[in-house]
Amino acid sequence: MRTSRRTASRPVTALSGALAPVGSRPVAHVTRIRLDLSYDGSGFHGWSCQPGLRTVQEVVQQALGWVLALPEPPELTVAGRTDAGVHARGQVAHADVPADSWQAWQAAGQAPARRLARALPADVRVRAIGAAPAGFDARFSALWRRYSYRVCDDPASADPLRRRDTLWYPRPVDVDRMNAAAAALTGERDFAAFCRRREGATTVRELLRLEWARPEPGLAVATVAADAFCHNMVRALVGAMLPVGDGRRDPGWPADVLAAGVRDPAVTVVAPHPLCLEEVAYPPPADLATRAQSTRRLRPAPSP
Repeated sequence: MRTSRRTASRPVTALSGALAPVGSRPVAHVTRIRLDLSYDGSGFHGWSCQPGLRTVQEVVQQALGWVLALPEPPELTVAGRTDAGVHARGQVAHADVPADSWQAWQAAGQAPARRLARALPADVRVRAIGAAPAGFDARFSALWRRYSYRVCDDPASADPLRRRDTLWYPRPVDVDRMNAAAAALTGERDFAAFCRRREGATTVRELLRLEWARPEPGLAVATVAADAFCHNMVRALVGAMLPVGDGRRDPGWPADVLAAGVRDPAVTVVAPHPLCLEEVAYPPPADLATRAQSTRRLRPAPSP
């Protein structure tokens, strides 16, 4: 997942639902829309557009441009840029579109989400679409993102129908041991040891929740929530928890890795297909613009 802190390529000025110019269009002629999406990431090379590859962003942009009868697809900004194979139930994106095209689509008499569904493949759905509140930015206005990661630690009873969203792990894991290890990682910290570094991007994140549960025998599910995530951060955290769960590492080991501040080759970045973006939370409409502004600021590393 990718949520670097670069500034948005298109600045936003909120005017009661009408936003900053797209190309040469004046502010009053542009409407920002919010899209709530779900997708099976198995057939996509991640969210972001890549030449010659099938991505969620490209598929949704093409469909949106087609139903709005636009000369070019609108550019989508997303809350969390998921990697290849990663799924989403609660992804959120926004796009700035010509106000007249949006109004004409609404006036057509059919719910926009139902009409857009006919233009999308079966592995992606826009569950809701509508004009965004003033100041809304899908990426920078978000308070937190919540992911899940499914692990089956009894391969003999693994459900073959869930093989595309569950890691089949060869050893049984102790959820209590993993939760003990996770407790030392929450809070605002520098997660450089669990991130792929990017030029000019901070690795400081506030990890709000990291916990494991057993919803049924043979299945362990991690819930991970943070204000934002670095690239590979959730998969690296899970990769550090599993050897604790199976007894190969002590519960204090992930905290030692974090304190070292560098990538540890002993930490496995686990497979992407069991990872799912479940939810993105936003503040009340009156606080959206303020939240977006504060998120854009690079945060220094917290004091020891």
